[in-house]
Amino acid sequence: MTYREAIEKGEEILNRAGIGESKTDAWLLASRVCGIDRTFYYTHTEESISAEQLEHYIRVIRKRAERVPLQYITGEQEFMGLVFHVNSSVLIPRQDTETLVEEALKRLEPGMRILDLCTGSGCVLISILKNAPSVEGIGSDLSKQALIVAKENARLNGVAAVFERSDLLDQIAGKFDMIVSNPPYIRTEEILHLMPEVSQFEPLMALDGKEDGLYYYRRIIEKAAEHLNPGGKILFEIGYDQGEDVSAMLRQAGFSGVEVLRDLTSRNRVVLGKRPRTDAE
Repeated sequence: MTYREAIEKGEEILNRAGIGESKTDAWLLASRVCGIDRTFYYTHTEESISAEQLEHYIRVIRKRAERVPLQYITGEQEFMGLVFHVNSSVLIPRQDTETLVEEALKRLEPGMRILDLCTGSGCVLISILKNAPSVEGIGSDLSKQALIVAKENARLNGVAAVFERSDLLDQIAGKFDMIVSNPPYIRTEEILHLMPEVSQFEPLMALDGKEDGLYYYRRIIEKAAEHLNPGGKILFEIGYDQGEDVSAMLRQAGFSGVEVLRDLTSRNRVVLGKRPRTDAE
């Protein structure tokens, strides 16, 4: 079987499985399995693929046909121009979350200390530190498996991030100039209606925001001020319809300068607030 025939077969299998990006995914998996780029392919289209490569290729194509996310098959995803290792222990980094990183970077200054709650793959914290190397950063997560991935990603991207296991802020010591978080925020009842790639394969604990999707915002906001230095800020990623609710929570907790920021598609994506002043300040 030639390279062309193999990729056409892969596309056919994915089409039958209802994969919308069948052509793209068939090519990307062939490229990964065979170690080829477009230039090689177009100059060797009718050459035979090895039996070993064909067997491997059909195996990963069938995994994708079962709706296993492409990124879990290839083991990586690009985010903020960096490459991150991913597996089923962590959410796949999404372009939407780049807004959180970009807004954090606008407000960071040299020497600041930042905390990333629900760090997962570490993509948010690592991307921030890669672009603001004079900033110190800690990432935390309740999942031991996620922290293993995050530490590997810090090593992969040459970033000196520290990762700690904590149930949100419960085991976190010290104060920070900024807290960032992309917590679980999908309403429980909505999870089953998501794409199979998400609902069946991405980690439930990183998706489920409980009944109203706001559970983790409440818990973080309850203790956030205790962990922020004077003038410190908190930035959350939110669902497109959660800006008003999360903003109200921050204001009720005494945070000032609360804003809802939009992503490139003009959807509400980030809420930020400034730590409440104390009587001594």
